[in-house]
Amino acid sequence: MNSIIRVPLNTTPEQFERLLALQAAFAEVCNALAPEVQKSKVWNRVALHHLHYRNLREKFPALGSQMICNAIYAVSRTSRLVFQTPASPFSLAKLGTKPLPLLNFANSCPVYFDRHTLSIKGTQLSLFTLDGRMHFELTLPEEQLQLFKVAKLREISLTRRVDNLFELSFWLDTTVQPQIVASQAAVLAQLAGQLAEVPAVSLPLIPDYVSVEVAI
Repeated sequence: MNSIIRVPLNTTPEQFERLLALQAAFAEVCNALAPEVQKSKVWNRVALHHLHYRNLREKFPALGSQMICNAIYAVSRTSRLVFQTPASPFSLAKLGTKPLPLLNFANSCPVYFDRHTLSIKGTQLSLFTLDGRMHFELTLPEEQLQLFKVAKLREISLTRRVDNLFELSFWLDTTVQPQIVASQAAVLAQLAGQLAEVPAVSLPLIPDYVSVEVAI
């Protein structure tokens, strides 16, 4: 079962501005890569990495190597959603021989993190920003903190909510795997019921942070 833990971040004004800057820089990299996807019709993450990582790393040194990888992931992920979902108005099946539209990422787009750019030690959360690491105290129930130790982490994203509060979302696979020891399996079985299951399709076909520019 896929579940999600949402963690609002209680930021100071200075921290808020730093996260805004990170979000804008992340969107800038996505928008530098999106025209390459449009031209080549290639959005496989591995292929995009091989083709464009070096150029993006040189063009956007402040974002760091791992965040460049995460931006490539974001473009690949969104392209799959827009161009491969059968119900999307811009799916390849509907476009036929027409040119691929151009995706434009707004500064409100999610920022994706991984174990290199975000870490949790005890109740301390540390995440990458353009000006060094930012630290927060996690005020989660103990059972949710325990879940991070036994569930498989699928994805981490930082978004800005409609109330202008930054929030981290942790997407977890709480399926009990055969290799998990009995004590951990018992924890998962107990905790999985406390989290809402994520629907199979949890995002709109065209996310609100993306605009689609149809080629003429």
